[in-house]
Amino acid sequence: MGLEVELSSLAPRASALVAACAMDWLIGDPVCPAHPVRLMGRTLSFFEGRLRAAGWDGYGGGVCLFVMLSSLWVSAAIVAVLAFHAVHPALGWTAHTLVVYTLLALKDLIVHAERVGAAADAGDLAGARMAISHLVGRDTDRMDAAACRRAAIESASENLTDGFLSPIFWYVVAGIPGIVLFKVVSTMDSMVGYRTPRYLRFGWCGARADDFMNLVPARVSWLLVAAAAAFLPGCSARKSLHVAWTQHAIVPGPNSGWSEAAVAGAIQRRLIGPIWVKGTLVTDRWLGAPGDPEAGSAEDLARANRLVLASGMLFCGAATWILCTEIALDFIPCVW
Repeated sequence: MGLEVELSSLAPRASALVAACAMDWLIGDPVCPAHPVRLMGRTLSFFEGRLRAAGWDGYGGGVCLFVMLSSLWVSAAIVAVLAFHAVHPALGWTAHTLVVYTLLALKDLIVHAERVGAAADAGDLAGARMAISHLVGRDTDRMDAAACRRAAIESASENLTDGFLSPIFWYVVAGIPGIVLFKVVSTMDSMVGYRTPRYLRFGWCGARADDFMNLVPARVSWLLVAAAAAFLPGCSARKSLHVAWTQHAIVPGPNSGWSEAAVAGAIQRRLIGPIWVKGTLVTDRWLGAPGDPEAGSAEDLARANRLVLASGMLFCGAATWILCTEIALDFIPCVW
């Protein structure tokens, strides 16, 4: 019975989720060298170096990297929460909540987008280009202020899923181990999940795991954005549903197009347009209803930010409701 009680401290809790989301919205992502995601990145680099030195730089090395990184960090999170819980349940709850809080990043999405907008609004094109270069990997020297704002909208809408919805989804499904495992996979995808000669095979495991773990949340984002759009001025729920359903495949990858296309339809503006990477035009396609104008104004960015924030809050509310009702018993594995 004692072990069961301790293990239950790892299970998803409505109170911890609400507190973590509130901290994220009010404080934002903490900036410190000991941030769990930064530490995950450092350990990933260390393990990658050791695996490559041993000649494990192909598919097998990528799988080993996943096993080593996930084992280390999921175990560390479990031990930390259980250790604090053993001292006092209140300390366990605090540690639990802090783990969830540090692995959410909704406010940061909005803050980064607002930095781009603030520079563009002030007529500081160089500053806007610099700010957007931290969010996208395209050539920024060809971008005007409208293109910078448009890219900020794209980044915020795409990262709504893996920065906020997916962590909460896996937290509801599997508690502390679930959200930590998702962040390990997300970190792998962002650091080694590239289609380059160096990472094509080594990063395959991380990229495919990230695709899998974002699969359901990405499609949920389509409905969430449309639901939020129904209550926000200047937004269209109908267009959000239609554009995401018909155009999500325009964006590369199986998942990112759902939220991005949903936002394009919701704010009734077209996104993407000409994108240059290392001097090469990689796409000139537009995402959104053909009759809608191109996104790029200050109001477009503000409307998109409100929509992303509202979608995140809506999902937090839905997840909290699930955890507070017996519905959770039908969806959450009874391993606690």
